[in-house]
Amino acid sequence: MSRRWKYLTVEVSASWTGALKPQKMQEELDKHGAQGWELVNIVVSTGHPAVLVFKKEI
Repeated sequence: MSRRWKYLTVEVSASWTGALKPQKMQEELDKHGAQGWELVNIVVSTGHPAVLVFKKEI
């Protein structure tokens, strides 16, 4: 039997200096992890928010 997944992307904004905010990142990870989402990737690009990519089995 094949598994089916749904995906969620969450943007985490950087500070005005462009640095990622570890506390904000941790809050998002904890929040979505508690809802059953599994982090599968983080996309980081200079000048853009980090994007957390989660998946959950349906």
